[in-house]
This record gives sequence, structure tokens and C-alpha cells, in this order.
Amino acid sequence: MAHPTPATPRICPACDGFASAAITLGGRDARGHLRTITAHCPSCHGTGTATARRDREGARA
Repeated sequence: MAHPTPATPRICPACDGFASAAITLGGRDARGHLRTITAHCPSCHGTGTATARRDREGARA
């Protein structure tokens, strides 16, 4: 008996699934560690997936 396959998650088209990135600010702190910030994708808010779009009824193709 065949098992149903789960739906694949929709990957965000803006970031291609790489929703967060660590960016160095340049230089090091007093302990020698790199100073970094985390930037999140503004489209998916750091999740890497996009919500399903519903097509409007009667919309033009």
C-alpha cells in the first residue's frame, strides 16, 4: 500500500531558503571575538518558507 507523501515546504523566493545570515561588523572586541549581527529576510521574517498563495476567483491569468 502506498503511503501519502508529505507536502514539500514552499521555499521563500526572496532568500531561497537561507533566511538568516551572520554579518561581521569588522574588527574584534576586547576578547578577540568577531563582532557580528544577524540579518533576517524581510519577506519571510527569518523562517525560510513562504505562505501558500490563494488565487483569486475570477482573476485574469
